[in-house]
Amino acid sequence: MTQKWDIVIVGGGLAGYVAVNYLTKANLSILLVEKGKSIGGRARTNKVNQQYLNLGPHALYKKGKAKSILNELGISLSGKSPKLGGILIENDNEYAAPLSLLELFTTSLLNGKERMEWIAVLLKIMSINPENLAEQTFQQWVMQVGNSEKVKSLLYVLGRLATYCHAPEMASAKIVVSNIKSAMGGVLYLDGGWQTIIDQLHNKAIISGVQVQSHTFVKQIDPVQQDQFKLILSNNKEIYAKYVICTTGPHELNEMLNKKVNLYQNSFFNQITAVRGATLDLALTQLPNPRRLFAMGITDPLYYSVHSNYARLSDDTESTVLHVFKYHHPDDHIDRTSIKNELEQFLDRLQPGWQQYVITKRFIPNITVNQRLPLIGDEQKLQRSKTEIPGLYIAGDWASPNSILADGAVSSGKQAAEEIILNEKEKNSESYERRLPSF
Repeated sequence: MTQKWDIVIVGGGLAGYVAVNYLTKANLSILLVEKGKSIGGRARTNKVNQQYLNLGPHALYKKGKAKSILNELGISLSGKSPKLGGILIENDNEYAAPLSLLELFTTSLLNGKERMEWIAVLLKIMSINPENLAEQTFQQWVMQVGNSEKVKSLLYVLGRLATYCHAPEMASAKIVVSNIKSAMGGVLYLDGGWQTIIDQLHNKAIISGVQVQSHTFVKQIDPVQQDQFKLILSNNKEIYAKYVICTTGPHELNEMLNKKVNLYQNSFFNQITAVRGATLDLALTQLPNPRRLFAMGITDPLYYSVHSNYARLSDDTESTVLHVFKYHHPDDHIDRTSIKNELEQFLDRLQPGWQQYVITKRFIPNITVNQRLPLIGDEQKLQRSKTEIPGLYIAGDWASPNSILADGAVSSGKQAAEEIILNEKEKNSESYERRLPSF
């Protein structure tokens, strides 16, 4: 028997589940399909040996769009904010990171003149309107605002930390600086990992009557007539929908669209490059050096942070969960062995002897952090979640014109849902007017 739905949502990550939870207010039949065996996408948290491991280091901006929208949906966000500060490493030298007031005035990284310049740049970031940077790359903006090489290097470190982007010569200054501003407002490490967000969104959707089908891949999306799409699933089953929200990556969407469909966006979608990195996710019985909780490389694009000091990420309160991460440049050659050695050597430096305390560890050499490296001009091509095909909408970390990461995924999911609800209201209004007697 052929199934027909008002809305089919492709992808069970943050964007898909946020869209679902707004659409449940519209009295429409909704099916969410997820290709993975479990829901969550890159917000998934794996429980291994009683430890909760996110897919790489995750932090939620306290003043970001995602947190605001999740609060609006009644999602409980439990966790704490990491303390500012830590270590910056360049070659064989370690410096206090000038991110807190104390370390700003005590670090040996900066001399007196550089210290005052760094303070001035931080104040500038706090007051700047990122919209004014839409025509610049992040590198161009850094060269414009920074005089000393140390301050420029610190800005690149902040850019990586706030966006995971390691291509300042390509990335949009508007997006990078906007994320730096959000990061300066503080972040949350979440108790139980990011799966807690997904589980709450999923439970609310199920209670509202949404059907969720996991382990189901959409092979093709075909607009067969006005107000109707045919979707062919991995088991060759056909289903029909009036609206489709696709929350996959842009390249996956292109593959799903029937070859007869010719979107002007197709060429743009094909040109999109993902933000990628390598992650080493670990749980240890203890930290050899418990005072070292955060570090980044200045010239080497490396990150280290102990998340369990601020969030409950284990059933055993004594153990430690941490992440070591390398930010990839789009042109990087990914050599699994050398990258793993690089991450482990970075951890050796910070926590010598860590190997004897391992409960579990996971190495992913090439993980997608965000589906789109934000470039100048992207916002003109992503103004609305609606595509050229009436009834087909996009959402995801890549689909928002002004945001990336969780903020992009959550805000685009909400926008797609709101556009469908508005479209339904307009159709119902037109239908009602046609039924009114004429005088």
